[in-house]
Amino acid sequence: MPFLDWFLYHSVAMWLLLQSFILMAFCFHSATTFPKGCYPSTEDGFKTFRCSKAQLTAIPKDIPNDTNKLYLDYNQISFLPNDAFQNLPLLAELDLSHNVISRLEIGAFRGLSESLHLLDLSSNKLVSVNKEVFNSLKAKANLSSNPWLCDCTFQQLIERVELVAGTSDGIICDASARKEHIGKPFLQLVGDIDFCNIYKKTTDIAMLVTMFGWFAMVISYLIYYVRQNQEDARRHLEYLKSLPSKQKKSEESSTISTVV
Repeated sequence: MPFLDWFLYHSVAMWLLLQSFILMAFCFHSATTFPKGCYPSTEDGFKTFRCSKAQLTAIPKDIPNDTNKLYLDYNQISFLPNDAFQNLPLLAELDLSHNVISRLEIGAFRGLSESLHLLDLSSNKLVSVNKEVFNSLKAKANLSSNPWLCDCTFQQLIERVELVAGTSDGIICDASARKEHIGKPFLQLVGDIDFCNIYKKTTDIAMLVTMFGWFAMVISYLIYYVRQNQEDARRHLEYLKSLPSKQKKSEESSTISTVV
């Protein structure tokens, strides 16, 4: 019996020690894998990864690839590179609001075309985005509270993207070719104005002005050339008049034959 008690005692001790080791290993793994301020959780049955207010300057690495909702809001992220979320095939919601994002590479959301349903890019520093960034992306997007440049490029982007309901009034023109557009909701303007036609007309006018300038230069050169030749011809005739008559006649006949 003493042996049995000793065995049970040491078995329990070893079991507790093993559990402690596993727990410590898990905690150590979690601490070294995720950036400070980031943690995984399950919310309403969705696997969520939160990095809100984590002082991030770039998309964190090692986000669990079974994540359904990713919150990266209220950070200092300024740029989304190609394939930033390529290892997240089940991602349905992506919150990038309240950052300082000013540039998106064309392949930033590559790999999220089927899974992503909601994309929040509000309250960033976006001025212009190529419509190809949203190629094949089916997600509804919130693009409000950005310093948008209202032009043909932005019109093409808006035509490509499905906006989150109730966010369109927050898409304000921070800059535009026409001062009267600044400070107004873009969708109110685009109903009456085709920014791409404005751009085309401006381009056509610029081309016409350029062509007129070249034409004027050519005409000016021709006029100068004719006048210069006339002056040379006048000087030559005056020179011939000043010569003796025989030499003058021979020179005149020579000049006439040359002309003929």
